[in-house]
Amino acid sequence: MLWQSVKEKLSQKIPKNAYSLWISPLKGHEEEGQGLVLTGPDSFFCNWVQDKYLTDIETALQELGKADMPVSFVEAAQTAPGHNEGQPQQMRLPTMPVVRQFTKALNPRYTFDEFMVGNCNMLAHSACDAIAHARPDLGNTIYINGGTGMGKSHLTHAVAHHIVNHAPSTRLHYLTAQQLTAEMVKDIKANTMANFKDKYQKQCDVLLIEDVHTLSGRTKTQSELAETLDILMECGKRVVFTSSKSPREIDNLDDGLRSRLAYGLITTINPPGLNTRVKIISRKAANCDLQLTENLIGYLAENIKGDIRQLESIVVGIKARAALLGAPPDFDMVKEVLTNIIGQQGQLSVEMIRDFIAAQYKVTINELQSKSRKRTVAFPRQVCMYLARKHTGYALADIGRALNRDHSTVVHAVRTISTKIARDGSTRGQIELLSDKLEKKFL
Repeated sequence: MLWQSVKEKLSQKIPKNAYSLWISPLKGHEEEGQGLVLTGPDSFFCNWVQDKYLTDIETALQELGKADMPVSFVEAAQTAPGHNEGQPQQMRLPTMPVVRQFTKALNPRYTFDEFMVGNCNMLAHSACDAIAHARPDLGNTIYINGGTGMGKSHLTHAVAHHIVNHAPSTRLHYLTAQQLTAEMVKDIKANTMANFKDKYQKQCDVLLIEDVHTLSGRTKTQSELAETLDILMECGKRVVFTSSKSPREIDNLDDGLRSRLAYGLITTINPPGLNTRVKIISRKAANCDLQLTENLIGYLAENIKGDIRQLESIVVGIKARAALLGAPPDFDMVKEVLTNIIGQQGQLSVEMIRDFIAAQYKVTINELQSKSRKRTVAFPRQVCMYLARKHTGYALADIGRALNRDHSTVVHAVRTISTKIARDGSTRGQIELLSDKLEKKFL
């Protein structure tokens, strides 16, 4: 069969995870006058495959001697009547529930392969990986706490993707707490709460609920969820919660539900450190086919903190800017995009860093600006230049001007401190402590 031959060639070119998610579900057949017709589950699925993989499909057809064959996509709903006629359907036992899959609600890029692991999220990643593989390592219930854009949704989507791809018979429900509330209200109004209870208490193997802090004050939803969790936990079902607050920090929450939310592992995703940000930026740049030098990646990683979504937004912005100008990214382009998206970082200036360092090392500003080469003055001066280079977008000449030095002195200072950080743990500890204080005070 032609489509089977095409799939064999695609499996050699497309990563295994992407192939399982986007190519395997497609049904293909030849129709006179239409060429190769590929059937996907819905319009979103078809559009995505057409945008991302049509070229690969056409290349495979060319290799099979079908270079002129057109390729078209249709939704399963449009072809269901015709395909059902005369085709045997797999029989299902009367007691076996219909398995529903929720790939339509999942972001195709949120997979374990695309998640960058660091000290900030290592435990959360390990716990979700165990849940996805049905390993009892860390229990069957996980509560992930973290700020906006820290990767909570990425991990829950990754769990769902893995289960859908590797255990499709698993009855999985993924939704937000607000969606759960809306569904319950709808069933109450329609007098069909039996359906709600049956769906989440009897026909559920894995339950993923995001933003549970939005349940604050929703007494009825809290009561129903507590009842559901009792049944699922007693049966050893897998449950994952995400929230921007820990269970004890959620206001207006029933103590019974609070206890159930805290029943399993509670893990926090913290803002990514510098090394993790470098890995994230490098991966997102590669996904966008954007060539960034190590210096540019380092500059972005040092200047973007917090929300990981900003990293992606800035990488896309640089890609668009580079395409518009027809030139590779440089420092000025990156700085412009960075400023347009996140603005200037607080009100931090070289002068503020200079004054801060003077206070920390108990030297005067005049001494920092003097020609003194005493270590008690020269070292704080070099630290000031290093931190100014790290935390601001000021030019070398501007940094030097604040300390009565030229740009070459700044280059030397940055290189000297960088070398000491790499070789001397004491210096590294000082710089990390000063950077942390600086960020907390001004950024």
